[in-house]
Amino acid sequence: MASILNEYISKRLGLLDLQNELQRLIRLYNSHTGRYMFVYASDINKSRTREIDVSMVQDDFYNIQDILRESNYKKIDFYIETPGGSGEAAEEIAKFLRKKFEEVNFVIAGEAKSAGTILVLSGDNIFMTDTGSLGPIDAQVRIGRSVVSAHDYKVWVDLKREEAAKSGNLNPFDAVMVAQISPGELYGVINSLEFAKDLVKCWLEIYKFKNWTETRSAKTIVTPELKKERANQVAEMFCDHTTWRTHGRSLKIDDLKEVLIINRIDDDIKLADIVYRIKTVIRLILDGSSVYKLFYVEDLKISKTFTVSPGSNLPLSNLFPQIKGQQKPIESVELDIQCPKCGKRHKVNGYMDISSQQINAAKLPTNQNVKDNDILVCDSCNFALDLKPIKNQVESQTRRKVTFK
Repeated sequence: MASILNEYISKRLGLLDLQNELQRLIRLYNSHTGRYMFVYASDINKSRTREIDVSMVQDDFYNIQDILRESNYKKIDFYIETPGGSGEAAEEIAKFLRKKFEEVNFVIAGEAKSAGTILVLSGDNIFMTDTGSLGPIDAQVRIGRSVVSAHDYKVWVDLKREEAAKSGNLNPFDAVMVAQISPGELYGVINSLEFAKDLVKCWLEIYKFKNWTETRSAKTIVTPELKKERANQVAEMFCDHTTWRTHGRSLKIDDLKEVLIINRIDDDIKLADIVYRIKTVIRLILDGSSVYKLFYVEDLKISKTFTVSPGSNLPLSNLFPQIKGQQKPIESVELDIQCPKCGKRHKVNGYMDISSQQINAAKLPTNQNVKDNDILVCDSCNFALDLKPIKNQVESQTRRKVTFK
C-alpha cells in the first residue's frame, strides 16, 4: 500500500489525471473480473474539518439510480467507502440494485460503517481487503442534546425497569433521567434498532445465504430454518453494542469469518493490486481537492464538491443568500474531451442545477475555451467542437441540468 502511494505521489498527478486514472483502474477491474464496478466513496475527514455532511443520504440513491438505471450489465461490484448515514437510504439503494442486477457484490477496501454495513449485507458476495472494515449497525439516535446508541439506550431503560420492579422505586438520579424520556422517544429508539435488524435478517436470508447449501465444519445440509436462524444471529451480533463497545469499531475479515463468508481480495495478487490502487487514488482525489463524495463508473464521473470563493472562509450560504443556515454543496461533472483534429485534451467542468451567474459569483473553475452556445474552441488548432451532444448525454443520465460556464 505504501509503495503504491509513493508511486502516485512521485508522479505529481493533477486532479484531472487522478480522475482519469481512477476510471482506468475501474476499466481494468472490469476486464479482470468480468463484472461492472461502481465506485461510491465519501471523504470522512471533510466531515470533521469542514463540517460537511458526507453521510449516506437519500440524494445518493437518486445519483446512483440515475447513473445505473440504463446499464445493460447483469452483475455489479459496488465499491463503497462511507461512515454510514441513513438506513432508509441504504434500503432504497439496496432495493434498486437488487431489482436492476442479477448479482450484486460489494467491494470494501476502506471503511463501510453503520448504514454502509447494512447495505453491504444485502449483497450476494462480499469482497474485502485486509484494510477493509465493516462496523456495528446499532442505530444512533438523538436523546436530548446527545447522540447515543439505540442498543445501549434500550438496555439501560430495560435495566431501570427491572430495578423498579424489584425494589419498587428508582434512585433519585435515575428517576430524574427517566422522567425526561417520552414514550415517543422510547418507541423511536426501539423502532430504529429493529429497523436495522429487520433489513439485515431479510437480506442475509434471501441474498447472502441463497447459495449456502452445506455447513463448513459438520458438512450438514443447510435448511431454510438454519438460514433464518443464522441470519438472526448475524443481525443480533452486528447490533450488539455491548460486544463491540463502540459504534466506530472496525470489524475486519478475522472478526467476521466465523459468521460470514467473505472473499479475501489479497488472495488474488493482481486483483489486490487493482483494488488497492483504486483505494489510493480515491484518497488522493479527496485529500487534494474540494471533492467530498464520488460516484464513478468507467465512462461517467460525478463529484460532489464544497466550494468557497478564493481567499474566503465563508460558506456558500454567503454566496447564495437564498440558502439560509447551511453550506450548499455544488455537484459537478468533469469531462475529458480530446480535440478530434489535433488530439489535445481539454478539461471541461460542468455544474449541476446552477446558473452561469451563480458559477461566476462563486468563482468556480471553468474552461475559458468554452464559448457561447456550448462550443469548445481548441486553443491549439482552433477546431470548434459542439459540446451539446455530450451535454445532452450527461443530462439524460443524471436527469440534471448541466452548465459549463
